[in-house]
Amino acid sequence: MYLSSLFLQVPANGGMMNIVFIIAIVAIFYFFMIRPQTKRQKEIKKFREALKPGDKIVTAGGIYGKIKEVRQDSFIVSISESVTIRISKDSVFQSAVDTQQDQQK
Repeated sequence: MYLSSLFLQVPANGGMMNIVFIIAIVAIFYFFMIRPQTKRQKEIKKFREALKPGDKIVTAGGIYGKIKEVRQDSFIVSISESVTIRISKDSVFQSAVDTQQDQQK
């Protein structure tokens, strides 16, 4: 027999098992990686949309402040008595109250 003819022979259930194995791997990736990440992104988006003037926040850069004004895609944040900055909604990390509670634990 030629070597090339040995490679062309497929075991009876070998093809089906490969397909089942690939589907199982895709399902594992979905349930352990993709699905939790999309749920987390939805929670973060809901959190950012619920912010209102007067809420204390922490930006992704570590700046603590209080929201003075909410705009369509940004916040006006007071970080001191006379200092206000405009930040993107995407840069809000979490509320300052949550951060203080995490530090006390």
